[in-house]
Amino acid sequence: MTPDTDTDTVRTAPASGAISARDSRVIWLLLGAAFVVILNETIMNVAIPHLMTDLNISALAAQWLTTAFMLTMAVVIPITGFLLQRFTTRQAFIGGMTLFSLGTLVAVLAPGFEVLLGARVIQASGTAIMMPLLMTTIMTLVPPQARGRMMGRVSVVISMAPAIGPTLSGVILQTPLGWRGLFIVVLPIALVMLVVGARWVTNVGETRRAPIDALSIVLSAIGFGGIVYGLSQIGGAAAHGGTAAADAAAGNASVALWMSLGAGVVALTLFVWRQLRLQRVDDALLDLRVFRSVNFSISMAQMLVLSLAFFGSITVLPLYLQHVLGLTPLDTGLIVLPGALVMGLTGPLIGRIYDRYGTAVLVIPGAIIASATLWFYSTVGESTPVWLVVAVQILLSLGLAMSFTPLFTASLGSLEPRFYSYGSAIVGTVQQVAGAAGIAVFITVMSGVSAAAVQTGAAQVAGDAAGVRAAFLVGAIVSLLAVGGSFLVRKPADAPEGAPIGH
Repeated sequence: MTPDTDTDTVRTAPASGAISARDSRVIWLLLGAAFVVILNETIMNVAIPHLMTDLNISALAAQWLTTAFMLTMAVVIPITGFLLQRFTTRQAFIGGMTLFSLGTLVAVLAPGFEVLLGARVIQASGTAIMMPLLMTTIMTLVPPQARGRMMGRVSVVISMAPAIGPTLSGVILQTPLGWRGLFIVVLPIALVMLVVGARWVTNVGETRRAPIDALSIVLSAIGFGGIVYGLSQIGGAAAHGGTAAADAAAGNASVALWMSLGAGVVALTLFVWRQLRLQRVDDALLDLRVFRSVNFSISMAQMLVLSLAFFGSITVLPLYLQHVLGLTPLDTGLIVLPGALVMGLTGPLIGRIYDRYGTAVLVIPGAIIASATLWFYSTVGESTPVWLVVAVQILLSLGLAMSFTPLFTASLGSLEPRFYSYGSAIVGTVQQVAGAAGIAVFITVMSGVSAAAVQTGAAQVAGDAAGVRAAFLVGAIVSLLAVGGSFLVRKPADAPEGAPIGH
């Protein structure tokens, strides 16, 4: 991307509730592009056994193809607040989709693991730009009274794409294309989106030529990257394999865990200090004045708790279906798909309800439903009917949909327009860190309880079932915080543009 030299007319939200055809086209293009890049985020999980065989690598190495993607997202997303201030909408779109397309092409041609790992990093760099760009554009173009409906469409992207990924992956892996087919299918779609978007995406909002602070970038990368990597090592550090090699691996993971978390916390503390100083002259990489808005802060806390429970549950549930109920990966993908479809398809309706009635009628029952389903999952076992798991998963997805769409809209709607890009970056960062924490906590609890049960004489399947119940019990307890917090979230007043921050 290059600094702003684009001369397209800068546009902001109209005073009326109407959205022009031109603005609507921009939003739909960004929605389509975001769907493609987020779909790619979860498409690799099912392919790990194939990669281990084809590339002759260990399970730990193969897992890095997912871990590196998540790490890159955690490093790049906090920087997008600045990037969207410095570059135009078109430049940001072209930059993000070019990186994603390039990474996908490199993955298709990758001769081995190292190149494929680099390709995933390039892909993630482009992916990290797209969601903050989409949310900032919606907040800029869509008037307050219609934002819920538009954010409902965003929920289609963020809920359906990750869930469809494993299912699509399972289908493609059964073809002669193998794991390369995952990228072969995505590449032409990404290139079409890049070409169409470069032609039709126009500029939104205003840019400014703020200097970039290199120290802030370094501290951000070490801070967020260190914390996410440290969280990803919790499962390995807690492992009890019963062999010298397994104990040594657990010890190494424990060292990596504490070093990464320690470095991350220190760097993040320095990063916050640096931003507080730079924002006095409007030069912050990630302007933290967004947290002066009480409603934004409460919404972020609520989103952190729900994201932790959401990512933890969608990680543990497939393991339960496969290890305890004995289902195939493809069956597992098909079982979780209805919930994802419900979560996505109800998004626009939930957005309309938000626009008309506000947060209370959605966020409060949504949190209660999500918490209730997690409490149910804490009772599952070897004889739990599959149909009941599907039904409860649909309810969990509905509860989360009733929460996420209002939280996106209410949090960003509480900010001044000049803070939209920073708010969008923080939303993405919270989801990444909370997701990593949720996965780490759920997997650690599940693994620890399962190993302990097996060591006391339980069968492996029974031990796995006990581990799953314990993991969901932790999630259920954490979800009670979301139930309490749901009563505090408010819909921002449909104030005119430029209303003071902090309302």
